[in-house]
Amino acid sequence: MASRTPQQDDRTDDAHDVAVSEELLAPVRPDLELCYQTFGDPDDEPLLLVMGLGGPMTWWDAELCRMLARRGFYVVRYDNRDTGRSSRMPGRVGRTALVRAFAGTKVRAPYSMTDLAGDAVALLDHLGVRSAHLAGVSMGGMIVQTVAIAEPSRVRSVASIMSTTGKRTVGWQHPSLLPALIARAGAGREAYVRSSEKMWQLIGSPAYPQTEEERRARAEETFDRGVSAHGVMRQMLAILTQPDRAPRLRAVTAPAVVVHGLADKMVHVSGGRATARALPGAELLLVDGMGHDMPPALFETFVAAIRRTADRARPA
Repeated sequence: MASRTPQQDDRTDDAHDVAVSEELLAPVRPDLELCYQTFGDPDDEPLLLVMGLGGPMTWWDAELCRMLARRGFYVVRYDNRDTGRSSRMPGRVGRTALVRAFAGTKVRAPYSMTDLAGDAVALLDHLGVRSAHLAGVSMGGMIVQTVAIAEPSRVRSVASIMSTTGKRTVGWQHPSLLPALIARAGAGREAYVRSSEKMWQLIGSPAYPQTEEERRARAEETFDRGVSAHGVMRQMLAILTQPDRAPRLRAVTAPAVVVHGLADKMVHVSGGRATARALPGAELLLVDGMGHDMPPALFETFVAAIRRTADRARPA
């Protein structure tokens, strides 16, 4: 059963006829609580949405979640560990360790992609969900792929969005991003907002640009829900130390769709192509003008792709 914080109850979004829970806490381990939220009818097909590096669950736009719920999904979005309102983990990661890992030197990470995948499965256990459709963005796609490999019976279908296999020769970052990636952000809300605005301006979809006000509002909401610079470093090291999953992805039998923007500077489209090649029978959907974000103009594209992939799954 769901764990509620005080004075939190389910509510119905009257304008869209979709039930939306408050933000809930799942104690999945003695030292780890995951913050999550649900949309839709629990009797519908469960769909777990997994976000990327440093991204809280609110980066899965609420309207996108409602659209998915209207298409027959019981939608669950959550904050990964070290993100938003989920627990912070121990272990400090310095820039030297990141540089060494980026160069291919063996580095001990506080936790791995397998651990992050285990969190997703533990949340399903908490919800009493035996198997679910999984959709992940960027690092979230890596987590979803890892769950599909490690716990195939828990996965009905896979949607890997703007992600990659972990192989170093695909899915690279554009060199123009390097200064922003290694820059030291100042302390405080305003410094975070400025840094975030700059990054989204660099990696957002050129064909579907956000306004300055939209970028700022997103950054402010993210900061106010809780950010952890050390947590982002821990997640980054998990990404840099992950294995190449391609050989093991070839054994995945769940239907899959791979969505990638042709203008993605954060994860080059080669990462999406490699993922689609590795997943048997996967649909590859390449989107002109899409960068490393999920513009509202493409919500129906994402929903349709996830729905038709789920329709290919065997009944649970």
